[in-house]
Amino acid sequence: MIKFKNVTKRYGDKTVVDNISFEINEGEFFVIIGPSGSGKTTTLKMINRLIPLSEGFIYFKGKPVSDYKLDEMRWDIGYVLQQIALFPHMTIKENISQVPLMKKYKQERIDKDAVTLLNMVGLPSDDFLNRYPDELSGGQKQRVGVVRALMADPPIILMDEPFSALDPISREKLQDDLIRLQSEIKKTIIFVTHDISEALKLGDRICLMNKGKIEQIGTPESFINTPNNDFVKTFMGNAVQTERYARNIMRNINVETTAVVAPDASLQDVYKLLVEHAYIAVIEHETQIGVISRADVLQQLSQEAM
Repeated sequence: MIKFKNVTKRYGDKTVVDNISFEINEGEFFVIIGPSGSGKTTTLKMINRLIPLSEGFIYFKGKPVSDYKLDEMRWDIGYVLQQIALFPHMTIKENISQVPLMKKYKQERIDKDAVTLLNMVGLPSDDFLNRYPDELSGGQKQRVGVVRALMADPPIILMDEPFSALDPISREKLQDDLIRLQSEIKKTIIFVTHDISEALKLGDRICLMNKGKIEQIGTPESFINTPNNDFVKTFMGNAVQTERYARNIMRNINVETTAVVAPDASLQDVYKLLVEHAYIAVIEHETQIGVISRADVLQQLSQEAM
């Protein structure tokens, strides 16, 4: 679907992306991760030519992206940003209909797709079609951004740290919704993030970049079990070790977690972990003795507040 061949991007004497080559398969959820300045966002933006490459080639459906008419190519590549720029004077329906209208879709199709997609992302169309952006929460705006990117039925969706500005609970909910949505729409998604846990949760494959180069590409399991080098080990760090340990200790119960605590953990530590994780395994002498869930804690707090 997408192929990078010896791609380099320079700004003057500074090389931001340095001779990278890889392929993204059709229908794949491909996550690009790395520290600040690693070149991950530049790599994403070169796909739809928001940033021109300096050397090499990027192929889309077997043809260099430079061979496509720019507007037509971008119509075939949806784009979801961290800050969703919705037109404040337009309703949600009007906001998500702009590209289909430019592509001269029939109004009947636009209306049907708007209803279907809003419902798919958890925004009931009866409630949200005629709302305005300033009536929505941050998480709701992000969902609208995803719908807008899907309205023209593009084969590829680019997502540039779309959830990073959200609170942890909204972020986790949107991650879960995106996994469910992808199972239904089966698009090719290229997703940039700086969050290790997010990459492990979402990606079919992960590409870890550093100083413009690729350190490792592989499945989440390969990053956990066979990191390529010390940089990969250090970057993945505690998230990888915790994920591996938690999977091992939780394999015999019907919940998943990526966090563990000792029985004498403070409430403050537990609360911090529950911001990021729905469940925490309680471990004593390498034996699981219980599970703390976010729902249980919220219920307890609500009872104490009465």
